Amino acid sequence: MTGSDLKTGRLSALWTQQKAASRFGLTQAYLSMVEQGRRPVTPRLAARAMKVFDLPPTALPLESDNSLQWNERELKSDLGALGYPGFAYLAKKPTRNPAQLLFHALDQPDLEPRVVEALPWLASAYPNMDWEWLTRQAKLNDRQNRLGFVVALAGELANKAGDRQRSQSLAKHRGSLDRSRLVQEDTLCHDSMTQAERKWLQKNRPPEARHWNLLTDLEVKHLTHATS
Repeated sequence: MTGSDLKTGRLSALWTQQKAASRFGLTQAYLSMVEQGRRPVTPRLAARAMKVFDLPPTALPLESDNSLQWNERELKSDLGALGYPGFAYLAKKPTRNPAQLLFHALDQPDLEPRVVEALPWLASAYPNMDWEWLTRQAKLNDRQNRLGFVVALAGELANKAGDRQRSQSLAKHRGSLDRSRLVQEDTLCHDSMTQAERKWLQKNRPPEARHWNLLTDLEVKHLTHATS
């Protein structure tokens, strides 16, 4: 969450800075500095602001990924909380920023295919997530090919839905990632695949996967929950 997010939530709620500062246990002067970006939004303040102002999940704080210890069930639950239909039965109140969830998932060596299939939906459903943070994390960890491929599929989803603005936004992010595309071959969170599977995919993967040097056969037609 940024100070700008906090200010937007406060103004939407028609709260004065003085009222918000009193509610959060801050001085008005300190809250003013937070909203101007001169002081950080602490996790405690972010959590309280999310509750009081009913802010979107993209306003949730972005933590250091080294501190995360999610298992696959938690990934499914978080995806359900963010609105993914395939895991709606696990839905709860959102507790993870979509950008953080997407990067953490893409950084895994192996994931259940149902979770991988949810990732293009996530990128398409939250086009206003913190792409600067997400792209930086991907590049730092050599995951830009995985992210670029997922963003490309997300763009196809937006095109299919006739959402031109979202499609253009995703195309911009795809282009940015394309400039740092790695030549090293990778998988889409399926590093444990056999040599036979690897050889088959090298010859039969779709063009977009080949472009991103990924061994996967995932295409938009497989994203049944995302396109329903």
